Amino acid sequence: MDKIDIVREINRIRKEKNAVILAHYYQEPEIQDIADYVGDSLGLSQRAAETTADMIVFAGVHFMGETAKILNPDKIVLIPDLEAGCSLASSCPPDLFKEFIDAHPDHVVVTYINCSAEVKAMSDIVCTSSNAVKVIESIPKEKPIIFAPDKNLGKYIIKQTGREMLLWDGACVVHEAFSIDKLLTLYKDHPNATIIAHPESEEHILKTASYIGSTAGMINYVKDHPNREIIVATEVGILHEMQKQVPEATLIPAPVLEDNTCACSQCGYMKMNTLEKLYLCMKNDTPKIEISEAIRQKAIIPVNRMLSLS
Repeated sequence: MDKIDIVREINRIRKEKNAVILAHYYQEPEIQDIADYVGDSLGLSQRAAETTADMIVFAGVHFMGETAKILNPDKIVLIPDLEAGCSLASSCPPDLFKEFIDAHPDHVVVTYINCSAEVKAMSDIVCTSSNAVKVIESIPKEKPIIFAPDKNLGKYIIKQTGREMLLWDGACVVHEAFSIDKLLTLYKDHPNATIIAHPESEEHILKTASYIGSTAGMINYVKDHPNREIIVATEVGILHEMQKQVPEATLIPAPVLEDNTCACSQCGYMKMNTLEKLYLCMKNDTPKIEISEAIRQKAIIPVNRMLSLS
C-alpha cells in the first residue's frame, strides 16, 4: 500500500470509527500533517480531556497515551507502537520512587507529565513544561516539594521561582545530547541568530538561550520574531510545525555531541511511530493503552489538578 492509499484509509477509518488523532510536535512530519491536533504535552492533555471522539489515537510515546487513558477510561486509546517509551519516564521506576517519597513524607510531590501512570498515582499534582512554574507557585511556600523526574527542568524551575525543591535524579537523553562547544561554534558562524531552548536541556545550554520554554512556547516565540535566524535546542521534529507557522524564518537545529545523519537531536522513541503503524493500529484497534482502574483513579487526581490550573 502506497502513502496516498494509507492516508486515504486513515481518513476513512477516522470518520467510520469517530476517531481523533493527536500528535506531538516530535512526530514525523507526515504524521503531524494528518493529525487532528498537533501540540505539546499540555495542549495534548487538554484536547484528550475535552474530546467527544470514541477513539483516541495518540501519535506520541507511551506516557502520553497513558495520560489520555487516565482522562478517558471509557474510550479506546491506541498508540501506533506500544514500545515507544521515554528515557525520562524510564529514569523514574515506580518502586524506587515510592521509596524516595516514603523517605520524605512531609513533601508535596510534583511530577512532570513525562512519567508513568504509576508515578503519577503517587503524586499530588502533575505539571508540564508549559505550566511548571505556575504549578510550583500554587503550592504554599511553607510546604517542602519533591520534583520528579527531570532534574534539569527542576533546576530551571528553582531559578524561576526561588523555591527549594528536592529533585529526583532523572533526565531526557534527547535534551542532554546537545554539545555546548558545537553550539558556540555554530553561533560564531551565525552571530545574528537567536538561541532558544527547552528547559529539559542542561544548564550550560540554557545559559546561551534568549528564550527558554515548552515546545508550544518556542513556536510562539518564533511566530513573534518571524524575521530572525533561530537556533533551536530541542528535538528536531519541532522544526516542521515551526517552519509551517513561520515560513520566512531561518531555523537551525542545535548540534549534538555525537555525529549522526542530521547532526541534530532526535528521539528514537518518537520516531518509532510511522504512518503505516498509525494506519494499522486504527484498522485493527490495537495496540491499546490499558491502565488498572486502581492506578487510574489515583492518577486522575493530580492530572485534574494540573488541568484546573491551566
